[in-house]
Amino acid sequence: MTEDTDITLPRPPVVTIRNAKSRDLPELNEMIALLAAHHNDPAGITPEKLERDLFGAMPWISALVADTGSNLIGYAILVPVYRAQEGTRGMDLHHLFVRDGHRGHGIGQHLVSRAREIARSAGCGYLSVSAATGNFAAHRFYEQMDFKPRPVTGMRYTQALA
Repeated sequence: MTEDTDITLPRPPVVTIRNAKSRDLPELNEMIALLAAHHNDPAGITPEKLERDLFGAMPWISALVADTGSNLIGYAILVPVYRAQEGTRGMDLHHLFVRDGHRGHGIGQHLVSRAREIARSAGCGYLSVSAATGNFAAHRFYEQMDFKPRPVTGMRYTQALA
């Protein structure tokens, strides 16, 4: 979730929350880059990588888009997770983004609601999300959507494989 500017556009009369399609890849790629830039993260994403990970031989993620009929104004990316000690499936709401000017109209809430439905239908026992420590607007948003804060314990490590 990013901070909104003073721009507020009228809410489109119809916004459809749906699964991403191949034709959405350029706009989806652009929105992911916008979110990365907001967090001062490099954006190495490309439409080709998205196609591989959404529609390839071994899909790795799923994506929802908020479609006005003429353009995409938001997206959510979902990634399956598993708690082996409990034998519990979960879904991580890895990204949630609504374009500047369209925030505050309930688009993010609709994306989260649809993500919750998808997680339930996949047999998941929980939906998780994270937000940067200082992103208090995101914290309030998620808490209003009935997410419960969970303290982070320990360190998380990564190892490059290539």
